[in-house]
Amino acid sequence: MKYTVITGASSGIGYETALAFAARGKNLIIVARRNEKLEELKSKITQINKDLDVIIRAADLSDSKNAYKLYESLREYQIETWINNAGFGNFASVGKQNLNKIEAMLHLNIETLTILSSLFVGDYSNVEGTQLINVSSGGGYTIVADAITYCATKFYVSAFTEGLAQELSLQGAKMKAKVLAPAATETEFAKRSLDIEEFKYNGVVPKFHTSKEMAGFMLDLYDSEKVVGIVDGYTYQFELKDPIFNFAVRSTNQE
Repeated sequence: MKYTVITGASSGIGYETALAFAARGKNLIIVARRNEKLEELKSKITQINKDLDVIIRAADLSDSKNAYKLYESLREYQIETWINNAGFGNFASVGKQNLNKIEAMLHLNIETLTILSSLFVGDYSNVEGTQLINVSSGGGYTIVADAITYCATKFYVSAFTEGLAQELSLQGAKMKAKVLAPAATETEFAKRSLDIEEFKYNGVVPKFHTSKEMAGFMLDLYDSEKVVGIVDGYTYQFELKDPIFNFAVRSTNQE
């Protein structure tokens, strides 16, 4: 029995991605901080397909020590796909940003993603059919004013994942590494980034996708041979691409 792991599954893109993979008949391991939201998601998945196995793991991954604990707790399961979707943003100028929040964001967006990716690759890189999909952002390819630190974390995600994809290819590994880069999407992202109770996208954000639409793009990326799935920040068209960043192969010649 094989499983798809989705972090940040309690809402937004992670939630809809879980439903999309369930519709494909995939057994799921869903991870987030809010256990009650995961229970609600599990109930909804059961309505889609009662034969699927759905495992819940409640974990605060902004503490990177919990990344190791999460992975160890899943040793008994055969994992086919790992989707690192958990992450959050921040809107503030650098000199005025809340450093406690920024520290948690760095831990989650960079450290935890790197730990989980590395552990998964170490165990499964030569297993046929495995995929690692890391969720970046359009802000992982374009720096956005008043979101500089957030964008920097997502530039890391994009560069790390694209580089990993190239590395796996050079090694002849069977695993595929891919990066999804959404533009504005109707999730809890804006609410948490702005530290406000409620945020309505309609009438405020000129263009955006729904979480369900992004989950559809996630499946498009999953099904493709491309490395990058990115939403154009102007047209809002979804595009599948080869790696965008330059990749230099280190010379092994010795004089």
